[in-house]
Amino acid sequence: MYGWIWRHLPGNAWVRGFISLVLALAVVYVLFQYVFPWAEPLLPFGDVTVDGAGATRAGR
Repeated sequence: MYGWIWRHLPGNAWVRGFISLVLALAVVYVLFQYVFPWAEPLLPFGDVTVDGAGATRAGR
């Protein structure tokens, strides 16, 4: 996939590198601004089961 993108970018290696960096930053921006906030309520990170209420005193 990366080879296909590299071959289809215009310019020499420096221009391609710069465009690749801009594309990578754009992907990170879209992920943090739109994808992660959309997916956060769907993930079980707020369902914490370790609260100490059921802890035993092992070893005492």
